[in-house]
Amino acid sequence: MRIDRNRRGAGKVLYRNAWVTTHTIDDETVIDIAASGRCRWKIENENNNVLKNYGYYFDHNFGCGQQHLANLMATLVLLAYLLYTTLDWVDTYYRTVRGLLPSRRIFFEHLRALAVFSSRRHWGHLMRFMVKGLNGTIPGTG
Repeated sequence: MRIDRNRRGAGKVLYRNAWVTTHTIDDETVIDIAASGRCRWKIENENNNVLKNYGYYFDHNFGCGQQHLANLMATLVLLAYLLYTTLDWVDTYYRTVRGLLPSRRIFFEHLRALAVFSSRRHWGHLMRFMVKGLNGTIPGTG
C-alpha cells in the first residue's frame, strides 16, 4: 500500500510511506491507519533513542560475545530501562532526584559514585540522601 498525500491539489507529493496491514484501506480508513502508523513509529523511535543515547548504551552491547552474550546484554539493558521507568511511576524520591538533575546520564553518574562510596542501607536511604544533597524537597512534604 502506498499513500501519496498531496496537500496543494496538483503539485509535488509531500508525503509517501508504505505499511503492511490486514485492515481494509479505503478513503474512509486511510487517514486513521496512517495516523496509527506514525504514532507507533514515533513511540518506537523515542524508546530506541532513549536506550541508545541517554545512559543505557544499547547499541554498544551488540557484537559482544560469540553466541549469547550480546542477547544477554541487550536483555539486561531492557530490564534496566523497565526498572527505571517503573521507578519513575511509583517512587516519589526517584522522580524528584531525576527532576533535580539535568539528564539521565548525570543521574547514573551520581548513582554510580554514591553506590561505590556510600554505605546507605537501601534504595530509599540513597534517594533521600540525593534529594537532600541536591537541595530538593519531596512534593507533599514541605
